[in-house]
Amino acid sequence: MSDAFASRIADLIRSPFAVQLVAAIPDAALIVGVDGRVAAANEPALGLLPVLKLGDPLVLALRAPDVVDAYRRVIASGEAETVQWSERVPVERLFDVCVAPLAMPDGQVEAALVTLRDLTEIRRVERLRVDFIANASHELRTPLASLLGFIETLQGSARDDPKARDRFLVIMRDQGRRMARLIEDLLSLSRIEQKQHVRPETVVDLAQTVRSVVDSLSPMAEELGAEIRLSVAEPALVKGDRDELLRVAENLIENAIKYGVRPDAASALVEVSVDTTEKEAVLTVRDYGRGIAPEHLPRLTERFYRVDATQSRARNGTGLGLAIVKHILTRHRGKLSISSRLNHGSTFVASVPLHARGK
Repeated sequence: MSDAFASRIADLIRSPFAVQLVAAIPDAALIVGVDGRVAAANEPALGLLPVLKLGDPLVLALRAPDVVDAYRRVIASGEAETVQWSERVPVERLFDVCVAPLAMPDGQVEAALVTLRDLTEIRRVERLRVDFIANASHELRTPLASLLGFIETLQGSARDDPKARDRFLVIMRDQGRRMARLIEDLLSLSRIEQKQHVRPETVVDLAQTVRSVVDSLSPMAEELGAEIRLSVAEPALVKGDRDELLRVAENLIENAIKYGVRPDAASALVEVSVDTTEKEAVLTVRDYGRGIAPEHLPRLTERFYRVDATQSRARNGTGLGLAIVKHILTRHRGKLSISSRLNHGSTFVASVPLHARGK
């Protein structure tokens, strides 16, 4: 190849056309010439590889031997290759790296297009899905096994024992209800996720919504020895789905009633308030129970995560309540914050943007 021709090729792969071509690719992308130097790079690539400088050798810009080896093979063979590259600093990330030849009309490969697709989020979602299926299966399998066991007992040794039969039927009813609650929560979570990116448009008074929830939960609170003290600023108008906001208030207040009572206390106080700031309506639910250890707080909204699994199941919890709350608030462009101190109680704060009048 003549020096003039080589210079023309070098100018071509560094031309505005090549730069615009790379810039149009949504993933991180580089053009690397046959000399092994980076001729063009888009913004995602520059953000991903902070040491990258145009004109530098690929081996300096991307410290990934497998990718560099793939580039060399592609230049030699003219056939595209895909390899995986993992970056562990500052956080672990996984990339699918495609190296494709860029050939001249005569078929001579003069450069390679290197694209890096971030698989980190895809893999994370895959792991969440696998964990979710495993956890859901486990949660359903336990009461189902109990039901089958009691059915077999009733068909056998307890067939003619009225007391045992009645006792087993009560347990079977409770296990059946547990499965029904779990299935209902799973379906609710699925419905909310399907509408995750569709913001509700109905105007709802959060204060009235919370007041109705407190009224409906007062008998439960009285039965468990808890007092609900309500303070609301009316109106607190938000754009929302009333049924979903009811679910948020129900979950937070019911949790405070069930888990906010200290074993050594004769009675318990649950404070519920709805306030407004300049931009938000804020629901605060505070209890003075045993509190939650700091290491549990970041994981409370994970599906099936329980601080005390035995206590949760004993109080008919499914482990999905706070996950549902988080997804509902996300759909409403709101947020949930949780603070707690052991032996001092917990505070759950759900905030939702106020409805802008006239919009």
